[in-house]
Amino acid sequence: MKLLIVDDDALIRKSLSINLGKEADIDVVGDACDGAKAVEMCGTLDPNVVLMDIRMPNMDGIAATRLIKSRHPHIRIMMLTTFDDKPNIQQALSAGADGYLIKTDKIAGIADKLRALLIGVAVVDADALKKLAQTENPALSNLTPRERDIARLVAQGLSNKEIAGQLFLSEGTVRNNIVAIMEKMHVTNRTQLGMAYYQH
Repeated sequence: MKLLIVDDDALIRKSLSINLGKEADIDVVGDACDGAKAVEMCGTLDPNVVLMDIRMPNMDGIAATRLIKSRHPHIRIMMLTTFDDKPNIQQALSAGADGYLIKTDKIAGIADKLRALLIGVAVVDADALKKLAQTENPALSNLTPRERDIARLVAQGLSNKEIAGQLFLSEGTVRNNIVAIMEKMHVTNRTQLGMAYYQH
């Protein structure tokens, strides 16, 4: 995994770089002090995953996430922040963030969650998820039975291949169904889909 770390606190960047860099499968390819630098570095370093703070000078993490996702949709973005309020969580996920962690997680826990994110599992801090659950729930009533089954398995963190195996479908069929589900539920990524399912 090629990881880019983005935080305006130099000590946090250094600590994350050193500790996550000790993981055998994590290569910290760079670090950035603000969102603008992160956008630039994504273009040159092409990381697999970005660990992104929210509040930063020049360009915050939400704006940077939106830009990175528009230019490099394959890059996974994990928010790592002290802010667990509903507006920040909603804005980050709406911008395209694939995961949301609070800065209380231990390094080993963060590493495992980055690995999960890399393979397409939605990762959201439990407390953040509870706060989001207080929002209005998108209805699932217009989904077909098959779409409901697929939505449930996406919410459980299964990959398209795993869903296909469980439901005896092709990966292409699963992929097409997920696109249709996202349109019906008015969400833009798997993380939002999973949370919308559990909120309902």
